[in-house]
Amino acid sequence: MKTLTLHCEISPSREINIKVPDEVPLGPAEVVIVIASPAEAIRESAGTAGDMLQSPLFGLWADREDIGDSVEYARQLRTQAEQRNHG
Repeated sequence: MKTLTLHCEISPSREINIKVPDEVPLGPAEVVIVIASPAEAIRESAGTAGDMLQSPLFGLWADREDIGDSVEYARQLRTQAEQRNHG
């Protein structure tokens, strides 16, 4: 399983056109859409642990079989992000 983050705009006709990178294999895919205004995104990121539990993103990876230790997986993601940010 591979996870991609793609940013898009919802058109006035309420449609989203998504172009995925060429390396994405053809076939079935599951698409999860998270809608948040910039103000909501800021408020959620500064929330409490209780707020996080109420987030629609909480448990998003629960059924992922490719993630064993979720704490270690999150640590790896943070390390990768830091390496990208520091060149």
